[in-house]
Amino acid sequence: MSTSVRETERKFEAPTGASLPELADLPGVAAAAGPEELTLEAVYYDTADLRLARAGLTLRRRTGGDDAGWHLKLPVDGDTREEVRLPPGRAAKHPPRELGSLVQVHARGGALTPVARIRTNRRRWQLVDAKGELLAEVVEDLVSAQDVVDDSNVDSWREIEVELGDRGDTDLLDRVEQRLNDAGIHRSASSAKLTKLLAARIAPHPEPARDDSAGSVVLAYLREQADALKAHDPKVRRREDDAVHQMRVATRRMRSALQAFGEVVPRDETRALTDELKWIAGVLGEARDAEVLRTTFEAHIADLPGELVLGAVPAQLTRFFAPREEQAYQAAVAALDSRRYFDLLDAVDALVADPPLTPLAAAKGKKVLPGLVDKAYRRLKKAADNAHDDTSLHEARKAAKRLRYAVETVEPLFGKRAKKYRKRLKKLQTLLGDHQDSVVARPVLRELGAQAHLDGENGFTFGVLHALETARAQRVEERFPAAWADLGRPKLR
Repeated sequence: MSTSVRETERKFEAPTGASLPELADLPGVAAAAGPEELTLEAVYYDTADLRLARAGLTLRRRTGGDDAGWHLKLPVDGDTREEVRLPPGRAAKHPPRELGSLVQVHARGGALTPVARIRTNRRRWQLVDAKGELLAEVVEDLVSAQDVVDDSNVDSWREIEVELGDRGDTDLLDRVEQRLNDAGIHRSASSAKLTKLLAARIAPHPEPARDDSAGSVVLAYLREQADALKAHDPKVRRREDDAVHQMRVATRRMRSALQAFGEVVPRDETRALTDELKWIAGVLGEARDAEVLRTTFEAHIADLPGELVLGAVPAQLTRFFAPREEQAYQAAVAALDSRRYFDLLDAVDALVADPPLTPLAAAKGKKVLPGLVDKAYRRLKKAADNAHDDTSLHEARKAAKRLRYAVETVEPLFGKRAKKYRKRLKKLQTLLGDHQDSVVARPVLRELGAQAHLDGENGFTFGVLHALETARAQRVEERFPAAWADLGRPKLR
């Protein structure tokens, strides 16, 4: 079983002759314990073309120190990374399956083999407060690193790492950095030893030029969603809270943007991709919907007066949903390990790296994008004007969602006007979402009640919940016309 820790650290290049300055006199620091001397050896694993390193991930098996074992470091934000750890076990040619699974969004079936060996002679100090609580660790590393692919590529250097402890904060990091800068020790361009060693082989792709053209605005949004999709993939595999929902939302946003702005990124060339995005969103939806139904029913039961909860209702919910949630989760992970999903990711990468664009993409975004947003509005209007039953209200909800994501795409151009309209639109979408949730919930409640009866138990409570869901849907149907009339047309021009 793996463990996981969040680490916030900064790396610094320490040139010859630059001495580590005094840090114990920094505000809030009571003492600097150390130095403690350690010898660390690590083998780093990646695909032959270094896909993990290019994406900012490192996977290693390290010996020595107090955290020896397998380490997978996943980017989180800024200086912070998530480190997933497993015991070292026996030396192996391949990483443990659990860690290998977490990087498949990048490896995509490619073999994970040794790419580097790094030996570190470390001196470590601990900055502590007056209570002896750890504020930060400061280490001085003498590094000797070898590229496994090219045995002749051996490099050595000296670096400083500063990692926050449980009681430290970024203000302390800033103060330490300023003290290091004054001593001639400056931030490293590499976030990891591996990327410093292999820098020539993982030269970053140039950042795309950003301007106010229609194509640039739409592509920036697509890249943001592609990054979100990849970031949430390992979280889904680890069953982190809300990960399935967030990954599904990223696929929907990308799909909606491709549909709404098909006159910028030609629709004929992205239709196959949007079909695949719909597929993976559907697979994730099976896992998400079961979880949402269970938690919704549990919350409603908790709100009911005790005399309306007859029988072992929580146990009935567990028996009903547990196998369904597990089956849906396993199906989602199987899909994320499939060749079909890897091909989808390849298509996403190809789209954002070398997008097909129409001549309209070169035009000013403020000139052409409002018209495409208005086209999405007209689609919603047609659906909303004809929304009178469960199916047509659901169609209106989907159209509202597409319009919302279209407005979200152009928000960097239109600022507060777009943001205000998007928030109003979200309220309408949420209202319609409540109706659709009721549509989905009622047949499940009927099934729960029937199953309780077949099991010789009392299904009364599920009937009560069914009635409440019916009433909720009716309230939405009554409120929708006014909510729709209140939305109005997007005014972005």
